[in-house]
Amino acid sequence: MANAALHDDEVWHEFHRVVNMSSRELADWLRTCSAGPEAESLPEQAGTLTGQQVLHVLGKRRTDLTPEDIELMRRVIRRVHAERRGNRESVAGRTGWRHRLMSLGHDPLKPA
Repeated sequence: MANAALHDDEVWHEFHRVVNMSSRELADWLRTCSAGPEAESLPEQAGTLTGQQVLHVLGKRRTDLTPEDIELMRRVIRRVHAERRGNRESVAGRTGWRHRLMSLGHDPLKPA
């Protein structure tokens, strides 16, 4: 049990290192990327499902996490690391890459 708790602590710290956008920044981004010329999602439903789940986890204390939250955190960590492989920089023509990462709560243009 102690090993699982230690592992969960590592996941908690890595998740909060990788998700470098604040709750407010992420919520604003999710609303922005969901807004279209003809319709806009309700704020609570804006953005991707994963983005909404990340936002939900950001609002929790570590002691309130569920096993599903821990799995989401692991999945987000893997996806961000995979997208950042090779330490690609966001340049013209790669806005889709940056936007995908931002929908996970990671802005590659923010200083580390």
